[in-house]
Amino acid sequence: MEKFSYASPKSVKEAVALLSPNPGEVEVLAGGTDLISLMKEYLATPKLVVNVKEIRDLHGVKTEKGWVSIGAATTLDDLTENQMIRTKYPSLYEAAMGITSPQIRNMGTVAGDLCQRPRCWYYRNGYGLLAKDNGKPLVPNGENRFHAILDNSGPAYFVSASGFGPALVALGGKIKAISSSGSREIPAAEFFVKPTSDTQREISLKPNELITAILVPEHPGTNVTYEIRERTAMDWPLAAASIALKMNGGKISEAKVVLGHVAPTPFAATAADQFLAGKSIDEKTAEDAGRHAVESAKPLSQNAYKVRLAQVAVKRALLQAGGKA
Repeated sequence: MEKFSYASPKSVKEAVALLSPNPGEVEVLAGGTDLISLMKEYLATPKLVVNVKEIRDLHGVKTEKGWVSIGAATTLDDLTENQMIRTKYPSLYEAAMGITSPQIRNMGTVAGDLCQRPRCWYYRNGYGLLAKDNGKPLVPNGENRFHAILDNSGPAYFVSASGFGPALVALGGKIKAISSSGSREIPAAEFFVKPTSDTQREISLKPNELITAILVPEHPGTNVTYEIRERTAMDWPLAAASIALKMNGGKISEAKVVLGHVAPTPFAATAADQFLAGKSIDEKTAEDAGRHAVESAKPLSQNAYKVRLAQVAVKRALLQAGGKA
């Protein structure tokens, strides 16, 4: 990796003062599970690395004004050990536990999961975020078995790597960020973006902004995440479904179904939401909801299998939410 300067501020104010408006000039280090790899491969070449792990205000889970606030530097281990998260937010708990490596759970952070770069092998091997060679897209007719089946008309074909992203979108969560000019709250549904050039990021966070907390509603209703992997150890999901339901007796009054690892951003399956409204949860309803969730899928040459996996993820998540798994 290239030489860089290092800073370890003790407060959010100190950290923000070190950030730069120029993309890539300064990188934030939390767990480092992705950044270190990017720097080793020269995909990130910061002049300054700002360690935020020593900032106490960025750790822990607390409630404030109708929201549960999860500190940005809270580790996945700390998140899974929090009793409120385990009981009220199983969609977040299950997404964290899906990362089966104890080492990564011990080091990785919640904000780091949201900000990690795509695992697309074209990007990781230097072909750029949009995976082109001499201006020609490599993915549609190349090795694309792990790429997007939804919202994949180009120019981006990678899948969002975030495990927490679909759950946060389903829950109606927000990402709290701060810069030298002030703070803002970004709805999770707007945090993830589909880039149109290699110079863009897959998130709406500005280079001079620092994530301070992730906010989720204090009364989330029923919520579940179900992920499907090729192997349980050290593997990213092939497809995932996060579901948040509000129930009226035995019927669904409101549903939010969000798919993960099948599109460049967490994919809001609005057709499934509409289908589920007013229905009870049973085997047929869950199966039909899965079909509605992927009705706009356009698989590439090698990844049609992901359509069925996404359907199954939705079905099993719904049955689990209804206590019928």
